[in-house]
Amino acid sequence: MDMRKLVGQNFSRLRREKGLTQEEIEERSGFSQQYLSGLERGQRNPTIITIYELAQALGVDYLELLSPYRRNK
Repeated sequence: MDMRKLVGQNFSRLRREKGLTQEEIEERSGFSQQYLSGLERGQRNPTIITIYELAQALGVDYLELLSPYRRNK
């Protein structure tokens, strides 16, 4: 799987599970809503630092953004 799509899908899922909007993540992280939207669509190529900062904004471990999602953990 394309890592950009994997990170985007995980970010989108985790954000929705936490009940957060892109605008709320923008406030927490400093990344623009435009950037976050592109990320969720798999159109951005985030650095490891960006992934770490987004994980902090979501309140999750950064590995959750990088790992394939398994429903039955």
